[in-house]
Amino acid sequence: MNNATDRQSGAGRGLIAISLFLSSVLAACQSSPTPDQMTRTAVETAPADLQLICANAAAQSRGVDTATVLPTSSRKLDARTYQVQLNASGTTMNCVVDDQGMVSSVTAA
Repeated sequence: MNNATDRQSGAGRGLIAISLFLSSVLAACQSSPTPDQMTRTAVETAPADLQLICANAAAQSRGVDTATVLPTSSRKLDARTYQVQLNASGTTMNCVVDDQGMVSSVTAA
């Protein structure tokens, strides 16, 4: 009876191994989301030229070299206005700019 029990537990381990293998193969077959399903595409970012306009405005506001001000994120506020977040020599700043490049505010965050 010992041999029968050993064979049954061996078969059980084999089934577990096969199940694990098949589940890993099936998991690898899942497809990536389409671009319209990705979170990043849900937010419209400011065009690069508007981000640079904000970087220049923030540099002037802080009195630092423009090379030390980098846009870190941006988002569209309404049909014509964007908010750009910047790192100005270690200080986080917010800039609001319209689609024509007119800066309405530059503030420390």
